[in-house]
Amino acid sequence: MTGSTKLSSGAAGAGELVAEAGPPDATFGEPSARKSRWSWVGLVASLAIFAASAFVLWRTAHTISAADVLAALARVSAGQLGVAMLLVAVSYLLLTGYDFLALRQMRIKVPYRTTALASFTSYAVSFTLGFPLLTSGAVRYRIYAARGVRAPQIASLTVIAGITFWLGMGVVLGWSLMAEAGAISLLAHTSIFINQLAGLLTACAVVGYLIWVSVKHRYVAVKGWRLELPGLRLSLGQMALGAGDACAAAGVLFVLLPDGHGVNFATFLAIYVCACMLGIVSHAPGGIGVFEATMLVALSSLPGSQVLGALLLFRLCYYLLPFLLALALLSGYEIVKRLKSGRDSLCDDSGGGAGPGLRREAS
Repeated sequence: MTGSTKLSSGAAGAGELVAEAGPPDATFGEPSARKSRWSWVGLVASLAIFAASAFVLWRTAHTISAADVLAALARVSAGQLGVAMLLVAVSYLLLTGYDFLALRQMRIKVPYRTTALASFTSYAVSFTLGFPLLTSGAVRYRIYAARGVRAPQIASLTVIAGITFWLGMGVVLGWSLMAEAGAISLLAHTSIFINQLAGLLTACAVVGYLIWVSVKHRYVAVKGWRLELPGLRLSLGQMALGAGDACAAAGVLFVLLPDGHGVNFATFLAIYVCACMLGIVSHAPGGIGVFEATMLVALSSLPGSQVLGALLLFRLCYYLLPFLLALALLSGYEIVKRLKSGRDSLCDDSGGGAGPGLRREAS
């Protein structure tokens, strides 16, 4: 983004974004040729992950019958579904905290009901449709713009919410890889040393980030916009919130697994987080295909039909049902918004002058 307009000043608060005139300097980006090379590397890696996952799913499908999957679905109890839906609610409730903390960092006051609506609907839509910068950004803008939040600020909010997600995933992955290195090695067929090393490096990265933001104010550039990152205190809140969300989301699938699987939750957490990360890297909507393939490989010691049945129910509970609820809420929001706009227009037409308008402005 370019332009000469300053979107923040000393009095506006450090959490605002700043647009600077002229071409981006060295702080704001790399040469376009280098960016182009890395974009191709990312594209090839994403396609490779997706292709490998598709192959795994294709091979697995030939060893599992539809009847076995239906039987596995039938074995899931009402109690399991009830706990799963409760954990879905907890996860999405914690997701609203992502936007809440981001708005607090940016010193923007928005009622929590608006924050909850924008957060829930944006995540539910982007989780299912993919392309989160486009889908979640559009939903957030539609709701937050009515509260005076500008597009650059919404972009800033999205960045801070993303940091919350990765801090939570990082702390959960680092802890589970180190604490359950042996159990994970048996499931994933990796060495205990590799698991411990990966967990240690992940934990060091999280701790390093926390130290980095605690020393002084840190800024990142988003297409020429300068954004201050949260400090240590708020970052710790982000980490706790993200970790809680990751545990709740993983718990949804964990309780849907067949009884007597013998996998403890800490071990399962590491597998779940790795599967989520691979799904994100693949850029597939909701990590579909990649997430399932990773879980099927990691839990290959369990009956494949039962794991696949649990994965299908997980998609239904965590993705499809919230997506349908989000569409209903967005539709209701638009209807109420249009009715209110029509009512205001009628008031203006019937006022016959500036009096009513002035009274509304004064109120």
